[in-house]
Amino acid sequence: MAATDILDLPEPDRIEGAPHPREAARLIGQDVAEQGFLQAYNSGRLHSGWLLTGPPGVGKATLSYRIAAFLLAEAPAGDGLFGAPPPPTTLAIPEDHPDWHLIRAGAHPRLFVVRRGPNDKGDKLSADIRAEQVRNLKGFFHLSAADGGRRVVIVDAADDMNPTAANAILKELEEPPARTTMLLISHQPSRLLPTIRSRCRELRLAPLPAPALAGALEDLGLHSDTPDALAVLAGGSVGGAIRMIQGDAPALYAALVTLLSGLPRIDRQGALRIAEGCAGKGSEARFALTLDLIDLFLSRAAKAGLMGEPTSQGAPHEARLLARLSPHDHAARSWADLQQSLSARARHGRAVNLDPAALILDMIFRIEETARSITAPAD
Repeated sequence: MAATDILDLPEPDRIEGAPHPREAARLIGQDVAEQGFLQAYNSGRLHSGWLLTGPPGVGKATLSYRIAAFLLAEAPAGDGLFGAPPPPTTLAIPEDHPDWHLIRAGAHPRLFVVRRGPNDKGDKLSADIRAEQVRNLKGFFHLSAADGGRRVVIVDAADDMNPTAANAILKELEEPPARTTMLLISHQPSRLLPTIRSRCRELRLAPLPAPALAGALEDLGLHSDTPDALAVLAGGSVGGAIRMIQGDAPALYAALVTLLSGLPRIDRQGALRIAEGCAGKGSEARFALTLDLIDLFLSRAAKAGLMGEPTSQGAPHEARLLARLSPHDHAARSWADLQQSLSARARHGRAVNLDPAALILDMIFRIEETARSITAPAD
């Protein structure tokens, strides 16, 4: 496959509608994780393997590139004329630093990024990270050793590695080359080999609270009139928030909450309007978003039965509705069971191309059925 064909493929680690993490102007809301790395660096006992974990879109890749720039820009030992410099208190390096320019151009000779490559036909991205992407590390380690500087490897995302690739990464973690730091990004670390997890020090990144999420979106030139609701819907994820804004999720979720406010009875015409919005050509993204928002509502209903009325809302009056529909742990179990059932139903429906409107209507009526069973008086 020609190099131009490879360049035509989308970058697998780029969120649509947002700059690549290596281009991010700053990292917001992850000071704890940043300081955790700096403390290890300043101790003089820097781990060779790091596992950056947390939900998708909270800044793991952005932090990885900040760490990479910090390490690659490190001054060689003995450069100070008046003794050792004070320990750094931030990962930030000047924006005009040559190493930043090389990283943002994707051309730094001492940085290697392992990610999904083209499939066998070369017309799409592979569904996973394959062994050949990891085997290319051998040549990188050999060539990048010439100048003696630090080397950094970013694996984004480690969850995507197939078994052969995972074992190849494990070998590198077990016998890391000198002055090499490997940064593995993972949204679901439980899916990784236990031996990989044991070879890495974990940096956990938390979901962003509403103010931090709003600040991150402002950096991207995006704005929401409902930042608190957006933070709930996106789960504190910048990537999720971008998708929610693009799909007008706050308005869609508010319509869903308004419809479900009538439970244990559903307004048939209101249900039909939501379902019909998912039908027809060009409605695929809205259909997928509606499925996700229904799943979110059921998850929040189950949690409300265990923890009480939530303190944050994804739409006006949602908290009171959740408390009414899920007043006890028995209700919580019912909503959790329904969430699991409808999630499987949604996966099957999408796999066999069921009519989107019919699938959404069926899910709404299943919610109605469950609400009636919860509110029905005991015999």
